[in-house]
Amino acid sequence: MQNDPQLWSAVDAYAEALLIGPDEALDAALEAADEAGLPQIAVAANQGKLLHLLARIRGARRILEIGTLAGYSTIWLARALPDGGTLTTLELDPAHAAVATANLERAGLADRVEVRLGPALDTLAQLIAQGGEPYDFFFVDADKANIPQYVEAALALAAPGAVVVVDNVVREGRLADADSTDPAVLGVRRLHELIAGEKRLDATTVQTVGSRGHDGFTLIRVLEG
Repeated sequence: MQNDPQLWSAVDAYAEALLIGPDEALDAALEAADEAGLPQIAVAANQGKLLHLLARIRGARRILEIGTLAGYSTIWLARALPDGGTLTTLELDPAHAAVATANLERAGLADRVEVRLGPALDTLAQLIAQGGEPYDFFFVDADKANIPQYVEAALALAAPGAVVVVDNVVREGRLADADSTDPAVLGVRRLHELIAGEKRLDATTVQTVGSRGHDGFTLIRVLEG
């Protein structure tokens, strides 16, 4: 395989042009994020479409997203919901939450999405304590040092058969570096150790190349019992 980021981006652009196409709400969300000075770390369009398809395949009615940023992935996921479905997204930064809220309103999705502000671990603990209806799809795209705790919380909140997608776990291959002291790498390595020792989880990790470079995601299914 050619180690050519320009080629990876060209393939993404080709597939996105044919299979996704322009989208006014999504394009506006990215523009609003840039205007607000948010970091350019949203998922790529093809990755957003993958999340959308996975949520639809799962038949998700209740989605929990950890890490909102400007709401780009939130829009993709919310569009996968059936009538009556809901999405809760957790965001630490008030400025990010404000941009996301405006983007969701512009996309016509405010009626099915709740943006909850605050540290995700605190909000997750509140959701667990409330003991409400379980979620059947999770997207985890927040600080990687706390990834194991986020997935443990998702397990506590999940319905049997729920799907959990964790983004940015390969870290340009540093996932395999046992000597790394990077908190993000340590977090994703602990995630894999958690999954390996948890009988209620069935998972795989897929590394990817594309317009976002060399990274990857972990796809998890919550088993019954």
